[in-house]
Amino acid sequence: MALTDVAIRKAKAGPKAYKMSDSSGLFLLVERTGGKLWRMKYRIDGREKKLAIGRYPDIGLADARRRRDAAREQLAQGKDPSREKQREKARAKLGAENTFASLAAEFCEKRKNDGSRAWAPATAKRCEYLLSVLNSSIGTLPISDIEPANILTAVRRIESKGKLESAKRTLQLAGSVFRYAVATARLKSDPTRDLRGALMNPAMTHYGAVLDPDGAGELLRAIDGYEGQPITKLAMQLAPHVFVRPGELRHAEWSEFDFDGALWTIPASKTKMRKDHLVPLSRQAIKILQEAQLLTGPSGYVFPSVRTRRRPMSDNTINAGLRRLGYTTDEMTAHGFRAMASTLLNEAASGILTPSSAPWPTAIATRSAPPIIAVPIGRSA
Repeated sequence: MALTDVAIRKAKAGPKAYKMSDSSGLFLLVERTGGKLWRMKYRIDGREKKLAIGRYPDIGLADARRRRDAAREQLAQGKDPSREKQREKARAKLGAENTFASLAAEFCEKRKNDGSRAWAPATAKRCEYLLSVLNSSIGTLPISDIEPANILTAVRRIESKGKLESAKRTLQLAGSVFRYAVATARLKSDPTRDLRGALMNPAMTHYGAVLDPDGAGELLRAIDGYEGQPITKLAMQLAPHVFVRPGELRHAEWSEFDFDGALWTIPASKTKMRKDHLVPLSRQAIKILQEAQLLTGPSGYVFPSVRTRRRPMSDNTINAGLRRLGYTTDEMTAHGFRAMASTLLNEAASGILTPSSAPWPTAIATRSAPPIIAVPIGRSA
């Protein structure tokens, strides 16, 4: 006869544990201690087995019957309910261990050691920081429980502080973490895929740069007349000859230069593209470097900090030098030497700017082809 709630409540402990049968294999086991446990008896592959459903009254009669019916559906599909329960527990445990914070840390570690695609130290530091901002909101959540709304709320907190670029970059990084979870079979799909266009686009920021020949000539003459730190002057003089990224210039080391071959080889570990960057050196560039070598050579950083030679010069040193020369942030920056070179050299190549009016040597740096050094041209402008 099927069980009733009244019969279950009235059941008392006895000298031995005993069963109270319901139907379709479901029964209540009344223990000697008075505890009441739901069990289901079933047969699979010719063997009798028991499925633990839970404890009464945490699980009532109606709920126990629903769980029994679900188990019987699994049996009808050829599945073992006990084995499926174990698998579900394992999945739940794995989900609890695979939080967003743990997956983010794993992803960052992978990217820092990802062969030719490995992050540069500065990139890794920036990305790890942005992902850590999400820890207070979704960091402790299992990766499989995170919904698009959770992510959007988290990045909009960054956006609300006016940090539009950081918010956009953080969302992109979060998407990379979720796609990594998908690739490692810990998530079915990336929840950020539907959030494209949800954030405000930051305004494009252009580095201040001198882009006309006359202005370039004036800038080069102003640098030649700089009266500040000698090593700062030499860095500013070299920048328009090599037009590398400011960080590559600051971190240049004497071991990277081949004066006989007129070549500066920036190792892949220091470049944004993670490839060796070959920078041909004009006669003027070599002369500037030789002057610098008298001050900071023959080993270590070419342009060290004024406080210690164990560190490169500050990332603001060249900008500060330009400000001292009277150039505002909108007029010229350390990064602006690249824009100046790109604009004026492209104009020279197209015939808009003639070689006789070019303000500096047309030594072209290349990342792939062997270096070709053009005949240097004077600084007249």
